[in-house]
Amino acid sequence: MSQPHPAGPLPAPKTQRGERTRQRILDAAEREIGARGFAEASIATITAEADVAQGTFYLYFRSKEEVLRELVLRMGRRLRHHLTRAIVGAPDRLAAERLGIHAFLEFVRANPNLYRVVAESQFVDPAIHRSYYEEFAAGYRDLLEDAAARGEIAAGDAEVRAWALMGVTDMVGRRFSLYDTSETLDRAVEAAFDLVAHGIAPRREPPGHG
Repeated sequence: MSQPHPAGPLPAPKTQRGERTRQRILDAAEREIGARGFAEASIATITAEADVAQGTFYLYFRSKEEVLRELVLRMGRRLRHHLTRAIVGAPDRLAAERLGIHAFLEFVRANPNLYRVVAESQFVDPAIHRSYYEEFAAGYRDLLEDAAARGEIAAGDAEVRAWALMGVTDMVGRRFSLYDTSETLDRAVEAAFDLVAHGIAPRREPPGHG
């Protein structure tokens, strides 16, 4: 099992050119690991994809494992930013849930390799994989607790709800944003939101209806 290097990641580049090179390596690693898997991708294939010398890799990263950890952090930062922007202006939590589901599926469809990198990390660095989900769950839990306090959703165990709702979007994302991208996201979004908002209990028509 891979563990973080005791000295921590290498310092950030001091020049814009260096940072651009570092990002090229990360971009290439995202494509290589996402397409080939962590075991099949190598530093040689990553640097060839980035069009840099193999020695250049070690100016920015100590190992392939360190690159993977940085890509998981990249996924977290980019996805949180995307979701935050997507739900700005939502009038309540349920509206935010619908917008968030759509934004998540949209992000996965646009960034399939980055999503696959996170999945790969569970076998390479379980700690960073777990941390990725725990950070999301902690923020989600707080949002659900606040929404329940405002009466926007029913009271309940926000911790369990956060993980359950993340599971819904994660699996729906795999099916409709990774495995099959032939149809629009509308069907998946509305069906997932209906489950989130109403559950699977039978819906009873009010007395006198019809």
